[in-house]
Amino acid sequence: MLRIAQFGAGRIGAIHADNVARRPDVELAYVVDVNAEAAAALAARHGAQVSDVATALADKSVGAVIIASSTDTHADLIEAAARAGKAVFCEKPVDLSIARCDQCLATVKATGVAVAMGFNRRYDPTFRSLRERLVAGEIGRLEILSITSRDPAPPPVSYIKVSGGLFRDMMIHDFDMARWLLGEEPVEIYAAAAVNVDPAIGEAGDVDTATVSMKTASGKLAIINNSRRATYGYDQRVEAFGSKGMLQAGNHTATQVVHAGANGVSSDKPLDFFLQRYVAAYQAELDDFVNMVIEGREPLATVADGRAALLLADAALTSLREGRAVRL
Repeated sequence: MLRIAQFGAGRIGAIHADNVARRPDVELAYVVDVNAEAAAALAARHGAQVSDVATALADKSVGAVIIASSTDTHADLIEAAARAGKAVFCEKPVDLSIARCDQCLATVKATGVAVAMGFNRRYDPTFRSLRERLVAGEIGRLEILSITSRDPAPPPVSYIKVSGGLFRDMMIHDFDMARWLLGEEPVEIYAAAAVNVDPAIGEAGDVDTATVSMKTASGKLAIINNSRRATYGYDQRVEAFGSKGMLQAGNHTATQVVHAGANGVSSDKPLDFFLQRYVAAYQAELDDFVNMVIEGREPLATVADGRAALLLADAALTSLREGRAVRL
């Protein structure tokens, strides 16, 4: 029985706790959150104890931790858990600062503890299948990668102010997907952005609409487009174009029923948000983390992957600020 301590009892924390409960070989031992009411409710739902960081990490029966708390706590909790010898699963990002991220990586390396990053889209069955077929050479050499990610509505401005901005908060998932699918690191990046959705987002110092183009040393091109508003639902698509063909991963809908009539052809809208779209991905992510701990192997997404995605986000911000392509 693998006993887990979880930090964070919010929306994403509840998802992870529910997925822990799915497995008969895993037990949620502790829930830690600054919101005592949220911690108590989640702990009660899964038969766990409400605790504090020090107590949870001191328990030698706890073999792993899940970090689903606010971004500003991630690096400190990763380091504390690593020093306590606990395997770690942490939601993105490691931190909003590359320097702090590097300090955290050094601690992880020194302790030898495995740390998995929460880039859940790597675990999505559709995207994973696309990558497997891409790696198998089904479309020859990859030449153009296109990633679309658009939220149905923007988050509250209060969240925008502490999120790190669109590139570090939203597009960071797409930066990770691009690296994962390209199979090599981008060497050049150019970003363009605007405030097209909500003027309050601009007043908070952020953007709500953005495109990024990247190029690798071998000439592969990647284009990412993000928007904080898509009136038709949660828009998540990937297209890989290669020398021998193309692979596409489209939106998921509530049903696959398509109506065709005299006035046109229609289907259901895309699923409403990430909580619905990535149910299977979150389950597979938790399963992979547990299996990683049990089998002693490397995770699919590491702390180094978290740093690499953050580096691209920072470079995109530099490109936007200075109006030029940035060499990496």
